[in-house]
Amino acid sequence: MELSIQIAWLLIALIHFGPSLPLLQPGLVERLYGVPATGETALLLVHRAVLFATILLGATWAVFDPSVRRLMALICGMSMIGFLVFYARASAPKTSLRKIAIVDAVGLAPLAWVSFQAWT
Repeated sequence: MELSIQIAWLLIALIHFGPSLPLLQPGLVERLYGVPATGETALLLVHRAVLFATILLGATWAVFDPSVRRLMALICGMSMIGFLVFYARASAPKTSLRKIAIVDAVGLAPLAWVSFQAWT
């Protein structure tokens, strides 16, 4: 059972890998989000990448350390579910955000599994 939990955490970490890439290469902001790579919006999206890198690090940590799994399940849940709620409130636009919503929605399955295991 531990292996399935670790795999689920790796999947959750992988979901947060892509959005963290602009931290290393800010020019990706334009390709990922269709926003010019310079300016205030790009700056905010690079900062967003820092936050996603933090989640990526925490989810990777949870693969190996069960003591952080409850906290990381809450953090990942807030991030993923929070985005899906705001996406739905924005009438689910069929833009590049749709791919993010689909990935987050699919990621709810491993998140539910690790969350259940963290509290049982």
